[in-house]
Amino acid sequence: MNQDNQNKTRKRLLNPTPAVSGDIGKLPPQAVELEEAVLGAMLLEREALSTVIDILSKEAFYKEQNGRVFAAMVALFNRSEPVDILTVTQELKRTGELELVGGAYYVSALTNRIASAANIEFHARIVAQKYLQRELIRLSTETIKVAYEDSTDVFELLDETTKNIFEILDSNVRKQHDKMSTLIAKALVEIEVASNQKEGLLGVPSGFTSLDRITGGWQKSDLLILAARPGMGKTAFVVSMAKNAAVEFNKPVAIFSLEMSSLQLVKRLISSETEIAQDKILKGNLDNHEFVQLNERIKKLSVAPLYIDDTPALSVFELRAKARRLKENQKVELIIIDYLQLMSGGADAKGNREQEISHISRNLKSLSKELEIPIIALSQLSRQVENRPGGSKRPQLSDLRESGAIEQDADMVMFIYRPEYYGLEVDENNEPTRGKAELIIAKNRHGALDTVKLRFIGQYAKFADLDYSEGQDLIYSQNTGGGLQQNEDFLSAGTKTVVSKNWDREDDVSSEVIKRNDIEDLNEPPF
Repeated sequence: MNQDNQNKTRKRLLNPTPAVSGDIGKLPPQAVELEEAVLGAMLLEREALSTVIDILSKEAFYKEQNGRVFAAMVALFNRSEPVDILTVTQELKRTGELELVGGAYYVSALTNRIASAANIEFHARIVAQKYLQRELIRLSTETIKVAYEDSTDVFELLDETTKNIFEILDSNVRKQHDKMSTLIAKALVEIEVASNQKEGLLGVPSGFTSLDRITGGWQKSDLLILAARPGMGKTAFVVSMAKNAAVEFNKPVAIFSLEMSSLQLVKRLISSETEIAQDKILKGNLDNHEFVQLNERIKKLSVAPLYIDDTPALSVFELRAKARRLKENQKVELIIIDYLQLMSGGADAKGNREQEISHISRNLKSLSKELEIPIIALSQLSRQVENRPGGSKRPQLSDLRESGAIEQDADMVMFIYRPEYYGLEVDENNEPTRGKAELIIAKNRHGALDTVKLRFIGQYAKFADLDYSEGQDLIYSQNTGGGLQQNEDFLSAGTKTVVSKNWDREDDVSSEVIKRNDIEDLNEPPF
């Protein structure tokens, strides 16, 4: 052997050609005998077709002519026509496929493969499993082949592979029906749990007392739409709500922020939690006591189970993949999307923008049911709200932008309305509107329609209960631990912010509590 041949042989051994098709001589997973038995049972008994029609598809059959026969049966079933040897033969003749399957003899011979349809569901599930195995082999083979190419973008390949796996799962693994006895038992357990909850709060709490009293918290499998015109505070509301759920109730919450970066969102959270104005946090223009206040108050926020994803132009498929991982790994109980119109329908969404939005809303509802968690999606309203004649600019369901499917798919639709934004100093009841907001529940599949009055604190981008007054839950005291504490006695007595006169002392002394009105008399600055 010359030197060139030796080099070529050595090169082949060191860099063998990948066997992308598996070991030579292996047949793909199949169960042809069971395919024929299933088709024969369907020809013998009409009830058999109803049993397996949602388990199998034409593609599930390994033998092509078996798939054609099954498709003919499904076509007859959909037209409510009898399914037997004669009608199936006639249907295949009508579609020009009779000779392709082996003629009338092959169809009649299928009934000889089985005596009864007693075990048809078991047989059909084996056929379906073999099909899933073949699909996974096909997908793996394609992935391996593309992965060996130098020009392949590995992240695009990962995304495409994950997408295809989920498509196989969604197309072939369907939830089965439940018996009434099972469902009633589950319902009784939930009713009992709800009866033991404080104020009937069974779902994920929003942290707003009046709202939670109406909804009982955000319920599992619900799609909730929060809509408003720009500037009304949609993001501020969901940020306040997410903070309440994660910090106060320790509920894991995921926020998909398509409009703002994660860092911008965190700065809003810090402003809301510390009650330091946003512009001061943005510019870093904080006094010494505000730095102390900042460090004290973000401790709970920093360890809260709050997860933020700011991937731009997020597609429905990407959302599903990310949400599944968050549910599996972080046990999230609430997902927030800011906002729906910035999402992409992906390659599966065809048609105009309205159809794409409809595709997105349907998938969000499907995802909420699959993960059994509430999903809150923010949405824009059309400009017709601004052009509405008269003083009130309260939004209506017809104002939802780009698609009526949003209203149809949602379990609850809510609007944020702030009369102050439109220059209205008093409302219809002649009450001042400054710092007030209305959360209008315009659709509610599980309860009453109502309007919840809330407090809006613009400088902190924060929503709170209507009876909340700025700083009411902050009591600063100096103990040996130097920490921040809440004193319910002072809150109940109407005391607002208080500080310790000896806040910078290190010795162990009792704090002298001083009301806010007396702060200016202190020589030391409060924090």
